[in-house]
Amino acid sequence: MSKQPIKVLVVDDSAFMRKTISTMLASDPRMTVVGLARDGEEAIRQVGALQPDVVTLDVEMPGMNGLEALKKIMEIRPLPVIMVSSLTEEGAKETLKALELGAVDYLPKQLDGVSTNIMAIQQELIAKVIAAAGSAGKIARPNGSKPKPLPLPSISQSALSVMRGNKIVAIGCSTGGPKALQEVLPLFPKDFPAGILIVQHMPKFFTKPFAERMNQLCRIEVREAEDGQVVAPGVALMAPGGLQMRVARRHAIDVQVALAPNRENHLHAPSVDIMMQSVAEIYSGRGIGVILTGMGHDGLEGMKAIKGAKGRTVAQDEATCVVYGMPKAVVDGGYADKVVPLSHVAGEVMNMI
Repeated sequence: MSKQPIKVLVVDDSAFMRKTISTMLASDPRMTVVGLARDGEEAIRQVGALQPDVVTLDVEMPGMNGLEALKKIMEIRPLPVIMVSSLTEEGAKETLKALELGAVDYLPKQLDGVSTNIMAIQQELIAKVIAAAGSAGKIARPNGSKPKPLPLPSISQSALSVMRGNKIVAIGCSTGGPKALQEVLPLFPKDFPAGILIVQHMPKFFTKPFAERMNQLCRIEVREAEDGQVVAPGVALMAPGGLQMRVARRHAIDVQVALAPNRENHLHAPSVDIMMQSVAEIYSGRGIGVILTGMGHDGLEGMKAIKGAKGRTVAQDEATCVVYGMPKAVVDGGYADKVVPLSHVAGEVMNMI
């Protein structure tokens, strides 16, 4: 028996965008557009009537906007929702809020008056809808029960003084990553004895507000990384969207961040592989690689490099991933020392420090 196509509901107040998105999706035989809605109220009615597998939801709409509609959808029938938002700082903040509310992913609108630029997102849209459909059983109502985190080991002050600055934690994630990071980073204590580098696939307008939001939630300090910034214990540095982040030794003691344009034309900027490979080179056996939920296989070569340099590695397990792509590539390659639920990731990292 052939597999049923993915049923998609497209929600956007722009008739042009509804037509464009539905045309993109209809070009792939693995999915079918079952409905179009122009605002939040209509979207909620159609979710109930059409029972879609995935919803693409515009953030900015008159009347009930995308965030309000998302809240209602998650209350009445939780299902995978992909937010479609403008590439602006305000659009980024609203989209990040949507991810907190339960959206699984987002797609930036690339609108500058040229229709070919909109069509350029077709492959990305199709891939994200397919990935979102695969996460259907993992969408929970807000405030649903979560597994208890693994108790973090205590570290004596004398041990802290010996280890301080000697190790680095390199974290990579993509689809589902913002929510995963919100469950991992707040568990680290204020006196966390290692620096942290994070690559989360995001456009340039998204990473700074996301780092600021994470800083409010965490005991450690979380910042968007700046070129030349020294890597320090208890500080998490997030790679800026659109740039590649590496580490480089400044002198005998300090290691600093080096930011550069995507000269390699790598598929992702920032790239988990590029960041982790530099960590493996500079920190040798003192690097800890962590790969969380995400689509694709960025991080495979980076985790391989960290493990090859005698570092330690942790991968999120399939059951707790929104998309088991990046961790699967690492696990299948044999480069994960530990494969654990998301709630145990922080504890495993602390055990390795």
